[in-house]
Amino acid sequence: MSTPRRAVLALGLAAPSLALAQGQWQPDRPIRVIVPFPAGGATDVWARLLAEPMAELLRVPVVVENRSGAAGMIGADAVAKAPADGHTLLFTITPLVQSPIVLGNSPYDPIRDFTPIGQMGNTTLIFCVRGDLPPRTLAEFIAFAQARRAAGRSLNLGSWAAGSTAHVYALAFNNQHNLGMTHVAYRGEAPMVTAYLSGEVDCGINSLTSVREHIATGKLRGLAALGDARHPNMREIPTFHEQGSDIGRGWSGFIGLLGPARLPPPVLARHAEVFRQVMARDTVRRRLLEMDTDPDWQGPEAFAAIIARVQAKWIEITRGMDLQM
Repeated sequence: MSTPRRAVLALGLAAPSLALAQGQWQPDRPIRVIVPFPAGGATDVWARLLAEPMAELLRVPVVVENRSGAAGMIGADAVAKAPADGHTLLFTITPLVQSPIVLGNSPYDPIRDFTPIGQMGNTTLIFCVRGDLPPRTLAEFIAFAQARRAAGRSLNLGSWAAGSTAHVYALAFNNQHNLGMTHVAYRGEAPMVTAYLSGEVDCGINSLTSVREHIATGKLRGLAALGDARHPNMREIPTFHEQGSDIGRGWSGFIGLLGPARLPPPVLARHAEVFRQVMARDTVRRRLLEMDTDPDWQGPEAFAAIIARVQAKWIEITRGMDLQM
């Protein structure tokens, strides 16, 4: 069987310990889990962590397929237009609702065109600077960036997608302190991190999952965290608001699994239960914590409410902002 480019095939290695309940939906061919970002980024890693135990429990192969582009909208649209039969799913993060708000002309409605299956959790986002640049605190970075702007050599600011959390909060920080940075959008975190390491990008906001290793080796330096608390695995990185800035206060995104709209109730129930069982495994939760990801499984109704809340918050945050930088 051929698989899509950059796909991973997670084969079921053993039958579930409990017999399939009478009347439960059973997939009759491989499941495609579309990730709307390139291979190697945090979203891709999370999806691949989910795929193998899903395959074991569903007793069919689970294929992770990367379809990046348009700030995550290309992959999401593919799922929105797929048959609602449970064989094509979307594993994604907050750009599902952010990109349509910021970029407009969205081919899908993030609420109407999907069926939420479950939330995996969330992760802390960190403002980073290249390790070979001098700033070691947020205040030092502000002074450094302002001096570079005054000298006509403004810094490059990366983001994993236009209109993403990384873009909007970094832009707010840029505008707040008149830093004059130039925004460069990438098609996911993996190419953005590569751009850091090659010297193409000077700074940006990333998931701790993607950059912790590079912070530990000194290739990147974490200067501030979004949200209300320091991450327990990186307590040395203070939040923005601890350093006198209101950037990112109260922010929390989502990581989760969805299907097309109008997923039949038996199909939704099976996928939700399988996801719950996967998230209950100690091996999965331990691996997430090792990846600086906070496990927080939520079922379909709770996840739907989270998506709606993030959408409303993003409309509020971006109102009046010029996001064309």
